Amino acid sequence: MTSRLADRGIRVVLLDIEGTTTPIAFVQETLFPFARARARAFLAAHGEDPDVRRARDLLVAEHAIDLERDAPPFASPRSIDAIVGYVEWLMDRDRKSSGLKLLQGEIWEEGYRSGELRGVVFDDVAPAIRRWHDARLRVAIYSSGSELAQRRLFESTPHGDLTPLLAGFFDTRVGAKIESPSYARIAAALQVPPATMLFVSDVTRELGAAREAGLQVVLSLRPGNAPQSDRTLYDCIASFDELS
Repeated sequence: MTSRLADRGIRVVLLDIEGTTTPIAFVQETLFPFARARARAFLAAHGEDPDVRRARDLLVAEHAIDLERDAPPFASPRSIDAIVGYVEWLMDRDRKSSGLKLLQGEIWEEGYRSGELRGVVFDDVAPAIRRWHDARLRVAIYSSGSELAQRRLFESTPHGDLTPLLAGFFDTRVGAKIESPSYARIAAALQVPPATMLFVSDVTRELGAAREAGLQVVLSLRPGNAPQSDRTLYDCIASFDELS
């Protein structure tokens, strides 16, 4: 499809990351293994840092609930071995845990600072964000990854630092991406009517929740994305070049 956003009354373009702005392979084959391999050493070195302590507190609280879902028991809730075991359990199940995402973001932050990590986006992403920005549209990000992780990804792309062009970063603190109130909260935070927002994602469950909240939606079809059985219910794009 090709769509003129102005004709649709769009004022904000809200973008998912994995499978929309960024290849799934980068997230699954670079970012996730990076965090997993360094979790133990990172916790040993930074366990008392405020944000890392907050991640650990969240993980301990979440673990108490997940014990009912066969999570590994903690011999000692504060031990590094216990936290790492639970983190790996969550990652094996691709759980959208707030504690996990916060910890991953802190580990990735260290990787971006050291230069071991660099953000990756599809080649059409930076020109599109600049095009929308020049047209006075606001562009925001909504991902299950932490706000910190989002910022570091977009400021370190081969296309330059894109963060000055982005009006907001939203993570699971506003709610789950498959729940419609999350999108209403984002619209309220950006102070625009939901109908003037376009959400682009590769997951139809997320698009359905956004549509229920009143947003306009488009399905992202990128290489490596999981097939969506109900894709015919949504407008689809293979590139941001289709959104002018």
